[in-house]
Amino acid sequence: MNKDRVKLAIAPIGWTNDDMPDLGKENTFQQCISEMALAGFTGSEVGSKYPRDPNILKPMLELRGIQICNAWFSTFFADDLRAKTIDEFTHHMNFLHAMGAKVIGCSEQSKSIQGTTKAVFEEKPYFTDSEWQRVADGYNELAKIAATKGMQVCLHHHMGTGIQTTEEIDRYMSMVNDDVYLLFDTGHAYYSEGSQEAMLAILEKYLPRINHVHLKDVRDDIVAEVKAKKLSFLDGVKKGTFTVPGDGVIDFRPVFKLLDEKEYQGWMVVEAEQDPAIANPFEYAVKARRYIKETAGI
Repeated sequence: MNKDRVKLAIAPIGWTNDDMPDLGKENTFQQCISEMALAGFTGSEVGSKYPRDPNILKPMLELRGIQICNAWFSTFFADDLRAKTIDEFTHHMNFLHAMGAKVIGCSEQSKSIQGTTKAVFEEKPYFTDSEWQRVADGYNELAKIAATKGMQVCLHHHMGTGIQTTEEIDRYMSMVNDDVYLLFDTGHAYYSEGSQEAMLAILEKYLPRINHVHLKDVRDDIVAEVKAKKLSFLDGVKKGTFTVPGDGVIDFRPVFKLLDEKEYQGWMVVEAEQDPAIANPFEYAVKARRYIKETAGI
């Protein structure tokens, strides 16, 4: 891949899980960003332990050669919380802008079960036509607000939410304006659709409108267990549904090839939430960095 177009980041969720703070509670913020840098990454997303004052956070990251590239933001447009969502988004955007980020990765969390004990496949939410319209209108508005700062909004398709499957991604992308983008996540696409081919089809179809990429691998045996036992998303995470690229069933070579051929420009972020007590974060960060160097040439 062209290293002038693509930068590599890693998410802090491998060190401390924001959805389950007990996972990695022993790992400090400074340990996390130091190990990111030591493993060879130059970017990070934002975790719960990160200071939210740019005057404090920036120097600590610059010391280690790390940039902030994005931070999760939850939207609730389908739940008709438009004003509250837009107000909170504006504060979030201003923080990311101060940190030098160019994209804002959002997830529509209305009716989401990703943080509950509900079975992730059997009990996922679905939106009504009017809820879909509220989501599309809301994201179109967020894109306009972000443009005032020279930033772009992207939606993170996610297990346990109303925008998870290929069909739901298709509907969303057909309803929003062209200045609304997609955050493509290899792990969630594979997990939802069950095959490398389906995951690659989403990537290929929307590449011109993908402005941020999450790289995570999947363990098929854990997915099978989640389905068989009707487990929740978080149960799967604790058991090891996800892992870093090169450690699961996904072949990332065609992913990197597609991104390179279509001249993708932006960040690729290793984001593989696991139990840090089982999967040492630094060890897995090094493993991911080595695999990407071997398969993507960067």
